[in-house]
Amino acid sequence: MHKYIYELLNEDDELLRTAIRGFVEDEIIPRRIEIDRDREHKIVDGILKKLLVDMGIVKAIFPEELGGAEITSIVSFVQILEEIARGDLGIATAVACTLWPLIPIIYEPYRRMDLLEEFREMFFRDELNLGCFAMTEPQGGCDIENPRMEGRTIRTIAKLDGNEWVINGVKQWASNSGVASLYLIVASTDPTVGRDGIALIYVPSNVDGISYSEFFDKAGLNADRNCTVYLENVRVPKRYRVAGPGEDARLLQQNIIIGNIGSAAMSIGAAEAVFEMVSKYTSERVVAGKPIKEHSINAGILADMAIYLETAGAYTIQVAYMFDHPEKYGPRWSDELLAKSRIAKIYAAEIGIYITNKAMELMGSYGYVREGLVEKYWRDIKETQIWLGGAQAGRLDIARYFLNIETI
Repeated sequence: MHKYIYELLNEDDELLRTAIRGFVEDEIIPRRIEIDRDREHKIVDGILKKLLVDMGIVKAIFPEELGGAEITSIVSFVQILEEIARGDLGIATAVACTLWPLIPIIYEPYRRMDLLEEFREMFFRDELNLGCFAMTEPQGGCDIENPRMEGRTIRTIAKLDGNEWVINGVKQWASNSGVASLYLIVASTDPTVGRDGIALIYVPSNVDGISYSEFFDKAGLNADRNCTVYLENVRVPKRYRVAGPGEDARLLQQNIIIGNIGSAAMSIGAAEAVFEMVSKYTSERVVAGKPIKEHSINAGILADMAIYLETAGAYTIQVAYMFDHPEKYGPRWSDELLAKSRIAKIYAAEIGIYITNKAMELMGSYGYVREGLVEKYWRDIKETQIWLGGAQAGRLDIARYFLNIETI
């Protein structure tokens, strides 16, 4: 649909986008109904293996000296996620959330070559291994995503015992939970000290003391698995903490910013798929002697879809570019970038909901039936509005930055 400003991209970006689009056209789009009904994840896992392992998406973010491609540009990953979500938003989510827990140890000044080298052994294998960034807790809702709470409501507690962290707590809703090989757990060493207590600690899935509930049965996003994760006296090495007091809080905010940008990209990709479908339908379906799109009221609706897609795409890539250039725009964890990434996420999710909803109105029963696929995207895209604190909490971050409000 929209074209990126070419000055923001390089030749490798375009080659990557083209390769992913070809894969989506061949491997995902013909199987969207099967993916939606694949409760055992046999099809889903096969597709994820091809993307993450065979095509090397997970290897791409690792440093070249460890055998990776060192593609750390969020502009590049916006394109990848948008294209995959155009095929299936749940698969895009599983891909994004495998990369997400590795991000805090990728960028300077917090790059951890020791951990990257260790985790390389897991993610460079020929079999599928997923990652999981576990923030949300049952009792706290979106409190952890709220920077004003400063981690004071975190109830997953990490205590240092010699050279090991001992972790106790419960996490909920995290994507890839229950199937991931590596978790990045948001915990607290002491909730009473606020930001200094926030700790990001890696937990491999094969440790003692980690267990899971059954997977949640959701309205959509079948390819994205979620459950409750229980941590009972889980022990991991002291070095599995990403940084330290205060620094982990910065990296938590950085990861939320990346999550916002990725969510925007995925919402846009899914909305683009629906726009393609409704454009085709309204071009071919004849009502009162002419195609549906030729009726002025319908043309106006379709024009609004185009307006929203163009503006959402342009703004999302702008924020991604800002993230990629901290030397110009400030730290990757800044309140400015948090607010602007929230704008991208909220706007993209809401235009996605608008486009899928209006497409169903224009297509009538053809948009509502399962085989028509529009209703699948309608069910899937709603979740992008809900996660990462939801639309309301996100608006508070925007108001705090632009309006200097004091509301917690």
